[in-house]
Formats: sequence, C-alpha cells, structure tokens
Amino acid sequence: MSDTIEKVKSNSSAIKRTEKIYQWQMIEPDKEFNLVEQPVPELKEGEVLVQIAGCGVCHTDISFWHHGVQTKHALPLTLGHEISGTVVDGSQEWIGKKVIIPAVLPCGECELCKKGRSNICRNQLMPGNDFHGGFASHIVVPSKYLCHVPADVLKKYSLEQLSVIADAISTPYQVVKKSELETGDLAIVIGVGGVGVYGALIAKIFGAKVIALDINDEKLNTAKANGVDAILNIKGLDTKTIKEKVKELAKEIKAPKTGWKIFEISGTKAGQDLAFNLITFTSTLSIVGFTMDKVEVRLSNLMAFDAKLIGTWGCRAELYPEVLDLVAKDKLNISGFVQTFPMSEINNVFKNTLEHKYTKRSVLVPDFNG
Repeated sequence: MSDTIEKVKSNSSAIKRTEKIYQWQMIEPDKEFNLVEQPVPELKEGEVLVQIAGCGVCHTDISFWHHGVQTKHALPLTLGHEISGTVVDGSQEWIGKKVIIPAVLPCGECELCKKGRSNICRNQLMPGNDFHGGFASHIVVPSKYLCHVPADVLKKYSLEQLSVIADAISTPYQVVKKSELETGDLAIVIGVGGVGVYGALIAKIFGAKVIALDINDEKLNTAKANGVDAILNIKGLDTKTIKEKVKELAKEIKAPKTGWKIFEISGTKAGQDLAFNLITFTSTLSIVGFTMDKVEVRLSNLMAFDAKLIGTWGCRAELYPEVLDLVAKDKLNISGFVQTFPMSEINNVFKNTLEHKYTKRSVLVPDFNG
C-alpha cells in the first residue's frame, strides 16, 4: 500500500490501512449474500482504493438479485453502485479526500463521451455490475471522474448519507435537464419513492408546478411537505379517472394544459401504462424506472400529440458537481429521505426492500470487524 497514507494528517482519523477487502457477495440470484474477504489488488495507474462510508440499495440491485436481470460480471459478484467514501490509496492528490463515486464510470475518450453522452459510454464501468461494487469495506475504482465532497457539505450531512447522490439524486437530475423542463411547466411524477421524490423536488427547483402520483399516502405526504404542489393517491383508480383528476389539479395550481413533462419513476408496468396515457399536446414522457414487464401502447399518440418519449440511463459524471451544489446550497434536502442500516443486515434489508417495507432510501454502512 502507498506510504502516502501515513503522511496525510488532516484526514488521518478517517483513513485506515488495510490488507483485505470484505464484501457481501451475491452467489446466486434470490439467495442470501455471503460475507467474503479478498486481498487488496495491486492498483493500476489511474486507480484509487476507496474506504466505503455508505452504499445505497437501489431498485437495480433488487433487479439483479431477484428479477432475473443479468449482471455483466459473472457471479459471485458484490452488488452496489451508490457509493461514497474516503480515498485511502492511489494517486497522491486524492489521498484523504471524501468522494462520491459515479454510478456510471465512462472512458471519456469515445465518440459518445465526446458528444456529451458519457452516461451511455459503451466502455463504461458500473460498480456492482461490471466489477465488484459497494456492499463492501473498500472498492477499487478509476479516479478520473470521482466527485470530491467539500468540507462545508460534510458539516450538514454525513458522508454515508451523501452516497444517494450517486444515483437516487443524480439520475432524476439528469432526466429533468434532459426533458427540457422550463419554469412554469407542469411536471407529473409517477412514483415518489427513493428516486422519484428527488425527481419531484428537482423539478420544483427548476421552476415547475409539480403533481406527484403514488399509491402510498406516506410517500405522497412527504413529497407535499417538502414543496410539491399537489399529490394524488392513484390506488384503485382507472386511467381515465386519474387523467381527469390530474387535469383538475393542474387547473387548481394554475399549471398549463399542454406541454406536460411526465416522469415515470415507479418502474412498474402500471406506472408506464399510465404515464403513456397521460401524454397530451407537446408532452415529453421520460422513462426513469425499470421493469422487465412489457407495456402495450399506441405509438401513434406521439405523432398525434407532437410529443416526445425519451429514456435515460444514470447520470453523466460531469453533472455530479452540479447535483452536489444543490445540496451544498440547501436547495435540496437529503436527511429526510435516507435511512441507514449496518451492512451486516444486508439480507434483511434486501428482503424488506423487495416487500416495499421502506419509504426512505436505504443506505448500508460497513460494520466489518476485520
């Protein structure tokens, strides 16, 4: 390991020399995670070793573990791509720095990267998919796109709480920008859980009138308490009824009748079907949530309404400082939407997440004794 670690004094309390990495690995889909230990690999040029502070549990992790979505790296694999931590080895300029690791690490050199589409770089590396991820004590990653967390932000939030920026906040941030949402637009957010609530709040920050749709009153009330203009529990309602109620709410909050920006973040078949049926003149529908289920739609609606349908994947690493700036300037709250658990409880947390027992984003905090 680098002797540079010993020379860093200002962050010495956070830096721990290690010869082993402890990981909670998925051995088989739908089976319990196993605790394993690995030697710290030799770092290549441009790589750093990060001591993990926290790793969020994402719907994508659940999809890998339970819904049959294939990981690019063969099993066994350590999942987790929503990571924050402290650099403890590697390039001297990074030693001791608190960082957020982008969920999608691009190459920075290919045609897509040069065209500003680095989030979908075909050479990208995703922790917990292409290589061992964040449900671990440490992780080896390229340093090129790490997002440094300034000390003033850490006075407001713990480093483990900030892990949600890696995906739960950055992903909706990118899609709101991509949707070309403007001040005064109506934003309709379907699903205001761990990712969707941030989508709603970011749309509000961008100047939209926001209506949140969900089937959970607690999630809806949390969104309303944090600035969303209107909420609607759609449980048991048919599509026609929902659309009429949305029109009524839009009128009440003085939102426009056209140009709706619709964000499907529930990741469900019902949510996607509803989202498409809410399209009106010059709407933009953004698909953020993921499901393996198929939806039958009439694509000619896009033609008839002169509307747009767009997808989004992660967030460009270059946008992370902008996201962090929203948090630093108190425009976006984190603490009210995050709950932490010891990483040793990973099996219970995944089970409870699958059963929708949490209303906040779960972050696993390493508690290894090694």
